[in-house]
Amino acid sequence: MTTEDKLAETQLNLEDMEEQEEGTLWSSLGAPHKKAAGEQMEVQVEIQSEDLDSTHSDTRPLVQDRDPRGVNKCLRVTFEDVIAEPPSVRSFDKVWLWSHALFEVSRLWCYRLISLLLAVPVSLAAGLLFAVLSCLHIWLIMPCVQLCLINMHWVQTVWGSMLNIAIGPLFTSVGKCCGSITIHLARD
Repeated sequence: MTTEDKLAETQLNLEDMEEQEEGTLWSSLGAPHKKAAGEQMEVQVEIQSEDLDSTHSDTRPLVQDRDPRGVNKCLRVTFEDVIAEPPSVRSFDKVWLWSHALFEVSRLWCYRLISLLLAVPVSLAAGLLFAVLSCLHIWLIMPCVQLCLINMHWVQTVWGSMLNIAIGPLFTSVGKCCGSITIHLARD
Protein backbone atom coordinates (compact mmCIF):
# COMPACT_ATOMS: atom_id res chain seq x y z
CA MET A 1 0.00 0.00 0.00
CA THR A 2 1.47 3.39 -0.92
CA THR A 3 1.60 6.32 1.41
CA GLU A 4 -0.41 8.53 -0.91
CA ASP A 5 -3.93 9.55 0.00
CA LYS A 6 -6.46 6.82 -0.79
CA LEU A 7 -10.02 7.17 -1.95
CA ALA A 8 -12.73 4.97 -0.51
CA GLU A 9 -16.04 4.68 -2.31
CA THR A 10 -19.15 4.64 -0.17
CA GLN A 11 -22.77 4.29 -1.14
CA LEU A 12 -25.20 6.35 0.87
CA ASN A 13 -28.88 5.49 1.00
CA LEU A 14 -30.72 8.80 1.29
CA GLU A 15 -33.94 7.13 2.36
CA ASP A 16 -32.62 6.51 5.86
CA MET A 17 -31.47 10.07 6.48
CA GLU A 18 -33.58 12.86 7.85
CA GLU A 19 -33.82 16.19 6.05
CA GLN A 20 -31.60 18.00 8.62
CA GLU A 21 -28.80 15.45 8.45
CA GLU A 22 -29.09 15.34 4.68
CA GLY A 23 -28.66 19.09 4.36
CA THR A 24 -25.58 19.24 6.57
CA LEU A 25 -24.04 16.13 5.00
CA TRP A 26 -24.49 17.30 1.42
CA SER A 27 -23.34 20.81 2.17
CA SER A 28 -20.16 19.48 3.80
CA LEU A 29 -19.52 17.26 0.77
CA GLY A 30 -20.29 20.08 -1.67
CA ALA A 31 -23.26 18.34 -3.32
CA PRO A 32 -26.85 19.58 -3.85
CA HIS A 33 -29.28 19.32 -0.92
CA LYS A 34 -32.37 17.76 -2.52
CA LYS A 35 -32.36 14.17 -3.72
CA ALA A 36 -35.24 11.88 -4.41
CA ALA A 37 -36.16 9.36 -1.70
CA GLY A 38 -34.68 5.92 -2.19
CA GLU A 39 -32.05 7.20 -4.63
CA GLN A 40 -28.53 5.95 -4.10
CA MET A 41 -25.49 8.04 -4.86
CA GLU A 42 -21.79 7.20 -4.89
CA VAL A 43 -19.68 9.60 -2.89
CA GLN A 44 -15.90 9.54 -2.78
CA VAL A 45 -14.55 10.12 0.69
CA GLU A 46 -10.90 11.06 1.07
CA ILE A 47 -9.05 9.18 3.79
CA GLN A 48 -5.61 10.29 4.88
CA SER A 49 -2.78 7.83 4.46
CA GLU A 50 -2.06 7.90 8.21
CA ASP A 51 -5.28 5.98 8.79
CA LEU A 52 -4.66 3.35 6.09
CA ASP A 53 -0.93 2.79 6.03
CA SER A 54 0.77 1.99 9.28
CA THR A 55 4.47 2.68 9.29
CA HIS A 56 7.05 1.33 11.67
CA SER A 57 7.81 4.77 13.05
CA ASP A 58 5.68 7.61 14.30
CA THR A 59 7.18 10.17 11.97
CA ARG A 60 6.08 10.53 8.38
CA PRO A 61 8.86 10.19 5.81
CA LEU A 62 10.00 13.35 4.06
CA VAL A 63 9.82 11.67 0.66
CA GLN A 64 6.67 9.65 -0.03
CA ASP A 65 8.01 7.41 -2.81
CA ARG A 66 11.68 6.68 -2.21
CA ASP A 67 12.13 4.66 -5.41
CA PRO A 68 9.96 6.45 -8.01
CA ARG A 69 11.83 5.00 -11.00
CA GLY A 70 11.89 1.43 -9.71
CA VAL A 71 15.68 1.19 -9.56
CA ASN A 72 15.60 -1.46 -6.83
CA LYS A 73 12.77 -3.71 -8.00
CA CYS A 74 14.95 -6.77 -7.41
CA LEU A 75 15.15 -6.00 -3.67
CA ARG A 76 11.45 -6.48 -2.99
CA VAL A 77 12.00 -9.70 -1.09
CA THR A 78 9.41 -11.10 1.29
CA PHE A 79 9.48 -14.07 3.65
CA GLU A 80 7.58 -16.21 1.13
CA ASP A 81 10.22 -15.49 -1.54
CA VAL A 82 12.96 -16.93 0.68
CA ILE A 83 11.37 -19.60 2.87
CA ALA A 84 8.51 -21.84 1.77
CA GLU A 85 7.24 -25.16 3.11
CA PRO A 86 5.68 -27.65 0.73
CA PRO A 87 2.38 -29.26 1.74
CA SER A 88 4.09 -32.59 2.49
CA VAL A 89 6.26 -31.23 5.32
CA ARG A 90 5.08 -28.56 7.72
CA SER A 91 6.38 -27.14 10.94
CA PHE A 92 4.18 -26.06 13.82
CA ASP A 93 2.02 -23.02 13.11
CA LYS A 94 3.62 -21.04 15.95
CA VAL A 95 7.10 -21.83 14.58
CA TRP A 96 6.05 -20.57 11.16
CA LEU A 97 4.55 -17.37 12.60
CA TRP A 98 7.59 -16.66 14.79
CA SER A 99 9.95 -17.38 11.90
CA HIS A 100 8.03 -14.98 9.70
CA ALA A 101 8.02 -12.29 12.39
CA LEU A 102 11.73 -12.71 13.17
CA PHE A 103 12.63 -12.62 9.47
CA GLU A 104 10.76 -9.38 8.88
CA VAL A 105 11.94 -7.68 12.09
CA SER A 106 15.58 -8.71 11.67
CA ARG A 107 15.59 -7.67 8.00
CA LEU A 108 14.06 -4.29 8.80
CA TRP A 109 16.18 -3.44 11.85
CA CYS A 110 19.46 -4.73 10.41
CA TYR A 111 18.84 -2.60 7.32
CA ARG A 112 18.05 0.41 9.51
CA LEU A 113 21.19 -0.03 11.62
CA ILE A 114 23.46 -0.56 8.62
CA SER A 115 21.92 2.38 6.77
CA LEU A 116 22.28 4.51 9.93
CA LEU A 117 26.02 3.78 9.89
CA LEU A 118 26.63 3.90 6.13
CA ALA A 119 23.98 6.12 4.52
CA VAL A 120 25.56 9.50 5.26
CA PRO A 121 29.19 8.58 4.40
CA VAL A 122 28.19 6.66 1.25
CA SER A 123 25.88 9.50 0.17
CA LEU A 124 28.68 11.99 0.69
CA ALA A 125 31.15 9.85 -1.27
CA ALA A 126 28.61 9.25 -4.09
CA GLY A 127 27.79 12.96 -4.22
CA LEU A 128 31.48 13.87 -4.46
CA LEU A 129 32.10 11.20 -7.10
CA PHE A 130 29.16 12.30 -9.27
CA ALA A 131 30.16 15.96 -8.82
CA VAL A 132 33.72 15.21 -10.01
CA LEU A 133 32.47 13.08 -12.92
CA SER A 134 29.94 15.76 -13.94
CA CYS A 135 32.60 18.46 -13.75
CA LEU A 136 35.04 16.40 -15.83
CA HIS A 137 32.37 15.60 -18.40
CA ILE A 138 31.15 19.20 -18.71
CA TRP A 139 34.46 21.07 -18.57
CA LEU A 140 37.00 18.59 -19.96
CA ILE A 141 35.62 15.67 -21.96
CA MET A 142 32.91 17.38 -24.03
CA PRO A 143 35.11 20.39 -25.00
CA CYS A 144 37.83 17.94 -26.12
CA VAL A 145 35.31 15.91 -28.14
CA GLN A 146 33.90 19.05 -29.75
CA LEU A 147 37.41 20.30 -30.48
CA CYS A 148 38.27 17.01 -32.18
CA LEU A 149 35.04 17.04 -34.18
CA ILE A 150 35.60 20.61 -35.34
CA ASN A 151 39.28 20.06 -36.24
CA MET A 152 38.75 16.62 -37.76
CA HIS A 153 36.15 17.75 -40.30
CA TRP A 154 38.80 17.72 -43.01
CA VAL A 155 39.68 14.09 -42.15
CA GLN A 156 36.03 13.14 -42.59
CA THR A 157 35.99 14.87 -45.99
CA VAL A 158 39.24 13.20 -47.15
CA TRP A 159 38.16 9.76 -45.90
CA GLY A 160 34.80 10.04 -47.65
CA SER A 161 36.52 11.06 -50.89
CA MET A 162 38.94 8.12 -50.68
CA LEU A 163 36.07 5.70 -50.15
CA ASN A 164 34.14 7.14 -53.10
CA ILE A 165 37.19 7.26 -55.45
CA ALA A 166 39.14 4.07 -54.69
CA ILE A 167 37.26 1.57 -52.57
CA GLY A 168 33.69 2.13 -53.80
CA PRO A 169 34.36 1.36 -57.51
CA LEU A 170 36.58 -1.62 -56.57
CA PHE A 171 33.87 -3.34 -54.56
CA THR A 172 31.21 -2.41 -57.14
CA SER A 173 33.19 -4.15 -59.92
CA VAL A 174 33.91 -7.19 -57.73
CA GLY A 175 30.20 -7.40 -56.94
CA LYS A 176 29.29 -7.27 -60.65
CA CYS A 177 31.86 -9.97 -61.48
CA CYS A 178 30.69 -12.27 -58.74
CA GLY A 179 27.03 -11.55 -59.45
CA SER A 180 27.13 -13.54 -62.70
CA ILE A 181 28.44 -16.72 -61.06
CA THR A 182 25.87 -19.47 -60.82
CA ILE A 183 26.22 -22.74 -58.97
CA HIS A 184 24.34 -25.89 -59.95
CA LEU A 185 24.23 -28.87 -57.62
CA ALA A 186 23.67 -32.27 -59.15
CA ARG A 187 23.66 -35.75 -57.66
CA ASP A 188 25.62 -38.54 -59.34
